[in-house]
Amino acid sequence: MKKSTNNKRSEESKNNPKSKEKKNEDINNKKNINRRKKNKRKKIFKRILLMLVLILIIAGSCFAYRVYKNGGGLSGMLATIVGHDENTKKNLGEFRVLILGISTDQENVDLTDTIMVASYNPNTQKATLLSIPRDTYTGKNPKKATAYEKINTLYGREKNPQTTLDAINEITGLDIEYYVIIKTEALIKLVDVIGGVTFNVPIDMDYDDKYQDLHIHLTAGEQKLDGNKAEQLVRFRHNTDGTTYPVEYGDNDIGRMRTQREFIMQVMKQTLKPGNIFKVGEILDVAEEYVITNVNFDVAKDYVPYAVEFSTENLLTETLPGTTPDWKETNDVSIFVVDKQKTKELIQELFYDRDIEETSEESTNTSANSNETNTMNTTTTQSTIADKNEIKLEVLNGSGKSKTLQTVVKELENAGYKVTRTGSTNTTSKTTIINKKNVKDRTVQDIKKVLGAGSISTSESSSSKVDITIIIGKDYK
Repeated sequence: MKKSTNNKRSEESKNNPKSKEKKNEDINNKKNINRRKKNKRKKIFKRILLMLVLILIIAGSCFAYRVYKNGGGLSGMLATIVGHDENTKKNLGEFRVLILGISTDQENVDLTDTIMVASYNPNTQKATLLSIPRDTYTGKNPKKATAYEKINTLYGREKNPQTTLDAINEITGLDIEYYVIIKTEALIKLVDVIGGVTFNVPIDMDYDDKYQDLHIHLTAGEQKLDGNKAEQLVRFRHNTDGTTYPVEYGDNDIGRMRTQREFIMQVMKQTLKPGNIFKVGEILDVAEEYVITNVNFDVAKDYVPYAVEFSTENLLTETLPGTTPDWKETNDVSIFVVDKQKTKELIQELFYDRDIEETSEESTNTSANSNETNTMNTTTTQSTIADKNEIKLEVLNGSGKSKTLQTVVKELENAGYKVTRTGSTNTTSKTTIINKKNVKDRTVQDIKKVLGAGSISTSESSSSKVDITIIIGKDYK
């Protein structure tokens, strides 16, 4: 009976208009309440979002400002990320490090095939690579020389890089603190990681050594080298038949060191390309596995932000001066004997003086205006150097174009002059010819004529290894 009554009430409720209105009203009220809640949540969300945007804008503005104060670009961004301010770089000195390239292809034999002293100054963006011949003698008496006294054997004795570092510091007089030991595998894998390196192989290379399992077969000319071919290139010294680099390039070890330096420059150029920023992880993996160093993170993070802006145009390269005596005079051992006086002068020039700075337009004009006075004052004291082939020329490329250096050297050599040193310096607007050893004025004027540009100035330097330094500017055509 109850069921019947409930059904009846339900039926009446359905048919009652007031009940329907009340029900619709309740539904609408719920919808309105839900809508208001959603609107409230939206407003809260918008406020939070607005606050986040404002925070990001403020933080971004502060970050951008700090990046700007740190020099801008990728360098400024990295410097800001690691916590640098505008004074950090100013307080950084020149970074010097000993680089040892170790061949690990023979079991229990770690000969140092590549030995270089490198320096980098983040404030001037200048760097130096000084090659040390692997046969450099570290003993006291060359007449009683042994192979174990060559500098390339020192690391292999105790696997202690400090031994080699101490020997280098004694030879150069530099107080180098850091070292980087690079195993053969590191070069191979790095070159492969960055997609190969385009390089102009100077000569045909054909060498086989079954004992070392070393096989070098490269054709002269520009080509892309993978890791395996890169190893062949930097280890080449001479062909199986005994032929080697031409004398004008630098034979045997001299040629080998030149090739190593030039190849390292190309590896640096490609590794520092912006596109390789995404390969940093792989590059670090290679370093972790095949590189040994005492350069700690705190030191690295101070210099790396500025090194990414480095241009190899600002890299000067040299080889330690010395002689290779006849092996009959050195206990039947082939060694390289350092010339102490020339080494002292070269170290002073490369690591301390670096007096060839960017020539401003104002100073260039001043030099040009005072040229007549300089000529008059030095007429009576000028040296007797007159023959072109006796004059040692240094050519530094400040034009901003890499091919200009080769063009200028070729022009000077075609005119009968001898270029003994080349390198790069900061970009400058004007070409400058600096007479360092009072070379006769008519000769300096002839050089200017050959170049078709340049103002002449005099800067006497008794320790200079060259007679005239030529800085090529943008005005050179």
